Amino acid sequence: IEDNKVKIGRSGAIKPLVDLLGNGTPRGKKDAATALFNLSIFHENKARIVQAGAVRHLVDLMDPAAGMVDKAVAVLANLATIPEGRNAIGQEGGIPVLVEVVELGSARGKENAAAALLQLCTTSGRFCNMVLQEGAVPPLVALSQTGTPRAKEKVIVLLFFFLLSLSKPFFFTII
Repeated sequence: IEDNKVKIGRSGAIKPLVDLLGNGTPRGKKDAATALFNLSIFHENKARIVQAGAVRHLVDLMDPAAGMVDKAVAVLANLATIPEGRNAIGQEGGIPVLVEVVELGSARGKENAAAALLQLCTTSGRFCNMVLQEGAVPPLVALSQTGTPRAKEKVIVLLFFFLLSLSKPFFFTII
């Protein structure tokens, strides 16, 4: 319920959820990630989640051994829609793991990772270069052919963005 997301976010509950995400039992971490995902749907809560330090824990939980890749990448995709979230993802080492999820993740994980990478690349040349340096193009091309419809849509826009970004100097030299 939207009203509850507002109340919970303003109540101070996000910090304890982030603490549970980082230090809880496996079940506690999963429950905290689910709660943070639901809270992150409300725009005002995204900055609170980032400020509470969730991105570091979410990046850590993208290790396949943790069994929480899909949950973690879903929250990161939501947080990537705000500048603070994108900066935290870049600073906390999230780009390499997002590229890895595009290559090796589940269909849902690939979709969310592609959405996060699209947000990162279209808002920052530095992040775009980092994504390209991680070797993202081959797994993105593969995903453009085999992914879910939403993943294909995100990937095609992202690949087109790469193409335009790389060809800008070429266009300027012609003119």
